[in-house]
Amino acid sequence: MKTQQPMTSDDEHRVLKFRPRTLAHPPGQRGEPDNQARQQPQDLTQHLTRDLSRFERAPEEPDEFRHRMLANVAALAFTIALTAIGIWLAVSIADLRKTQDCVLMGRRDCAQISTPRS
Repeated sequence: MKTQQPMTSDDEHRVLKFRPRTLAHPPGQRGEPDNQARQQPQDLTQHLTRDLSRFERAPEEPDEFRHRMLANVAALAFTIALTAIGIWLAVSIADLRKTQDCVLMGRRDCAQISTPRS
């Protein structure tokens, strides 16, 4: 049986130069890179300052301590309730799995029968 060797040529083996993309030269735009590079950080700073200014509070405005504490208590109660539901669900699934394993083994006394205490 003949073995076939792949035919290779020098055209297949080329080293391509890696050119990283930079913010100074966006694709399709060739201009003054130094001018654009200087303007971008300044524009970004102005944009962030403008966006964060709406969250500032004037010093003469009263602090809404009571509202913040009520919101924190509500968030804590929600978190505790969600955790309790998750634990209950995990215990219920574990009990169902245990009962299912018992039934699949062929046992007949798998179900727990609750009897009223007298």
